[in-house]
Amino acid sequence: MSSSEKDVRLSVGDAELTVNPANGCRISSLRIGGTEVLRQGERYGCFPMVPWCGRTENGLFRNGDVPHRLPLNSPPHAIHGTGRDTAWRTARVGEQEAAFYYDLADPWPYPGRVTQTFELSEDSLTLAFGIETYGDSFPAQAGWHPWFLRDLGGGKNVEIAFDAAWQEERGENHLPTGRRIPPLPGPWDDCFGMPDGVDVTLTWPERLQLTLKSRAEWVVIYDEQAEAVCVEPQSGPPNGLNTAPRYVTPIEPLEIATTWSWRRL
Repeated sequence: MSSSEKDVRLSVGDAELTVNPANGCRISSLRIGGTEVLRQGERYGCFPMVPWCGRTENGLFRNGDVPHRLPLNSPPHAIHGTGRDTAWRTARVGEQEAAFYYDLADPWPYPGRVTQTFELSEDSLTLAFGIETYGDSFPAQAGWHPWFLRDLGGGKNVEIAFDAAWQEERGENHLPTGRRIPPLPGPWDDCFGMPDGVDVTLTWPERLQLTLKSRAEWVVIYDEQAEAVCVEPQSGPPNGLNTAPRYVTPIEPLEIATTWSWRRL
């Protein structure tokens, strides 16, 4: 393992963050007061969704009139981008912050660079992405897929609270139909719209409250598994490469950030 692939650990007060750049630059651990809050395992923690989020329909997208095909890693769709399957390089590590990058490559059809930064304080963690192009403009998305443990050991399950303006109606193919509907009760594997910015609170009774915010308008909430719940802020909806393309241009990178803040109960 080269020096650029070693786990990076940040620690401030009783908050401890571990990032694994070799395994998709995912957060492999976030411990608050000695308590792990993320599901453990090489597929879990919190991984980046880049250069697209969620499912891209049938692995197909267009850039103008040029069609492109992506690997069907969740047949019949392509899911969650390539960043989580890529070894990233460490750009810098400070006492409370670290930055990583990787260069876009096949199967993504356009050259560019993705950067991800982490900034830890005693009571918050801020994550940020930037996507820049080395040439042509292209549609892209970025977001995060954290797996928060449902139970932090207190025997009481996490409670999810949020106020969305709408829910993307989900079709039988797991993709948004294009209709916006009033938010439905869970369980969810659904995308919600928050035009004033993502704002979701997770409460583990008598243990911890964590609020996840982002200036992004979209969040996918997934709570259909027994072990963990996911709150995924992202720059566009699932299949957004096709339905709501956000272009990375030579003069305008794609940038997105999220802050998780917490307090003891």
